[in-house]
Amino acid sequence: MTPTNPSQDIAHLAHVEMLTDRFEDSLDFFTRVYGLKLSGQDENSAYLRAWDDYEYASLKLTRAGTTGVGHIAYRAASPEALERRVAAIEASGYKTHGWIDGDQSHGRAFRFEDPFGHVFEIYHDTVWYQPQAEAERAALKNTASAFTGAAPRRLDHLNLLAEDVTEFRRFMETCLGSRVTELIQLDNGRIGGCWFTVNNKTYDLACTEEHGGGQGRLHHVTYATDQREDILRAADIFLQNGVHIETGPHKHAIQGTFFLYVWEPAGNRVELANAGARLILAPDWQPVIWTEADRRKGQAWGLKTIETFHTHGTPPVRKG
Repeated sequence: MTPTNPSQDIAHLAHVEMLTDRFEDSLDFFTRVYGLKLSGQDENSAYLRAWDDYEYASLKLTRAGTTGVGHIAYRAASPEALERRVAAIEASGYKTHGWIDGDQSHGRAFRFEDPFGHVFEIYHDTVWYQPQAEAERAALKNTASAFTGAAPRRLDHLNLLAEDVTEFRRFMETCLGSRVTELIQLDNGRIGGCWFTVNNKTYDLACTEEHGGGQGRLHHVTYATDQREDILRAADIFLQNGVHIETGPHKHAIQGTFFLYVWEPAGNRVELANAGARLILAPDWQPVIWTEADRRKGQAWGLKTIETFHTHGTPPVRKG
């Protein structure tokens, strides 16, 4: 059987730029409560990372007049792989923005766009994290840094909203060489959601159907914890700090991820998740297909998906 992972030019999801119209409040949440580390800051953005992210930043938090996602970044496996992917993207017919110089966290990057307004970039040259103070230095040499707060370990995935998930799937397969690990097949023939990976993780990006009439919106950004118990502890930390807990802790049916969803102060949805030991090792993996009947059963242990999970995205849709 033909391998389902035709391209390994892309190494991994690298960082997400999140927009906030409450910059100081969002920065306080992500550092003091959520437990990300501040690597650096410029006039418009803070560069943040989880305690075991090897790169300088996995979340770029940017001042804006709105919320949502600024761009999504993947790291190429080598300079040659970067050039191969750029050539494929330029030949794809999708909108391209071209090369940019990069920022504090990485070198030059090539930007392009999906049909729904989400901006992506790929790069290879990156800045590896170095402890800036002795208190940040991990006690164990094989761990990137010490940790505080809810203390997620690493960036895991994000979920984007699109009005045509089938077309988004074509974009991901064409431009990034992603493969689909699981999907929702709706009774009306449409695909309601797709879960993608570029490596052996079960997924690094999900796309679900836009139900709010928005364009280029973000559903959520997710960081991974070591254990389920870390998420239970985080729920108490969020409660103590007045953070809006939207749903969970519980276990997803799709992908089997143990989850907790909260809204950061500006309204962007953020998840803590534990995927357990699941990896996709089969080179000829075929997508797991979930039906509407499957989804009506709720999450893995019967929790029904709450309404805001289907309607809330950022930026909010203006009703006029």
